[in-house]
Amino acid sequence: MTAQTTPETTGSTAPVTDITHWIDGEADAGHGERRQDVFNPATGRASGSLHLGDGEDLEKTLQAARRAADSWGEMSLSKRMGVLFRFRELVAAHTDELAALVTAEHGKVLSDAAGEVARGLEVVEYACTMPQTLKGDYTDQASTGIDVFSFRQPLGVVAGITPFNFPVMVPLWMAPVAIATGNAFVLKPSERDPSASLLLAKLWKQAGLPDGVFQVLHGDKEIVDGLLTHELVDGVSFVGSTPIAKHVHETATAHGKRVQALGGAKNHAVVMPDADLELAADHLSAAAFGSAGERCMAISVAVAVGDAADAVVEKVGQRARDITVGDGTESETDMGPLITPASTERVRRLVGEAEADGAAVVVDGRDLVVEGREEGFFVGPTVLDRVKETMSAYEEEIFGPVLAVVRVDTLEDAIRVINANPYGNGTAIFTGSGHAARTFQRQVTVGMVGVNIPIPVPAAQHSFGGWKDSLFGDLHIYGPDGVRFYTRGKVVTQRWPHENDESTASMNFPSNG
Repeated sequence: MTAQTTPETTGSTAPVTDITHWIDGEADAGHGERRQDVFNPATGRASGSLHLGDGEDLEKTLQAARRAADSWGEMSLSKRMGVLFRFRELVAAHTDELAALVTAEHGKVLSDAAGEVARGLEVVEYACTMPQTLKGDYTDQASTGIDVFSFRQPLGVVAGITPFNFPVMVPLWMAPVAIATGNAFVLKPSERDPSASLLLAKLWKQAGLPDGVFQVLHGDKEIVDGLLTHELVDGVSFVGSTPIAKHVHETATAHGKRVQALGGAKNHAVVMPDADLELAADHLSAAAFGSAGERCMAISVAVAVGDAADAVVEKVGQRARDITVGDGTESETDMGPLITPASTERVRRLVGEAEADGAAVVVDGRDLVVEGREEGFFVGPTVLDRVKETMSAYEEEIFGPVLAVVRVDTLEDAIRVINANPYGNGTAIFTGSGHAARTFQRQVTVGMVGVNIPIPVPAAQHSFGGWKDSLFGDLHIYGPDGVRFYTRGKVVTQRWPHENDESTASMNFPSNG
């Protein structure tokens, strides 16, 4: 692994940006007096001052959302789609600007940030198909003179609480589907990288979205709990850690909300002896160390089966050493910093505990220093071999650039390891055997499975979501499940009587005939 040298001198400073809410169609500093610093993780310096909302800001936002939902939900699909199509073009045109904001506050490299925008755009494009997706069902002459039809209507006001690791993509997994189906959407982004959400708000307005249909309210636990309990909120979408996902699900459902809460992950990739090991090593390295491992679909465990183990460790170790770590704005950089100093300390602690418990540290990124970015939040790619299921580095979600290698004898052993893990977000198998792949995909208790693909994020026409402690709620995010989540079904049974109609009312329970 190498450290990217950055020409900036350590004594330089940059202006601190004032970061406001977006309420009822305009930037709004809010009523709350509390602020929180936003940092550039590559430099370790504050780059923004974020306004944190209070109860008055929450009430103002939700009242605006309620007014907007009443009119937006009644607007024709053709007019809604006109806004969605214009929004899609605007986001595509501002990809570089969005990516720069993400890199400045998250730290991921610019190409990765642009890729995040592209994956979000796929969901916007799916939302543009809503006139077809929302088509209902119709049964003519279900009973004599009676027709039955069904359709779906918006929930009303829905909230999205999104994580720091994808400040553009995850909001775009939620808001376009919610808005296309006729809801008003309130976004509570992460306090760590909030600026991209404000650019999205401006693009929605520029696309012609009425004020109040998309709003951004910054805050911490006070605002989150307010969204979970307020009577004006009809549904809540959440992506984040499992403990918070449990809290969101339990609190919001107790207050009558519809909830989808996506939690943490411990994603395994099985490598069979018959796999293309060069391909597997390439993809394991990219999936483990891309975005510094701060992805809910990152591969953090390689389950090496039988004779594949030694070769996997050697090949992945070499690729880890070749990764250039540095400022995400530099073209030579492969991997940027972690999001906070606490994140770096967590990674170092878990690697140290694994080493003390007998794991082999094949590649050690704990002491990496990037020249010219000595105050940045950096940890280098790390590879651990002979990791046991009882080690903290296996049990905990590291959310950093660490790949743990677990050795097993058979495919059955690999499936047992994965199924015993409390998380069930994503998994993968690298193999040349169709039989092994089919056995794996049918027996593994995980929501998203890749075959020779390490990060199996479904296309927008499908839905994203895990099993077990990776999802709380019945419906996954975006795609068909997203449409069902943001709408409610309604069935109409109708008769149009005429003067010669001989049907009579009856005290008996009605039957069709």
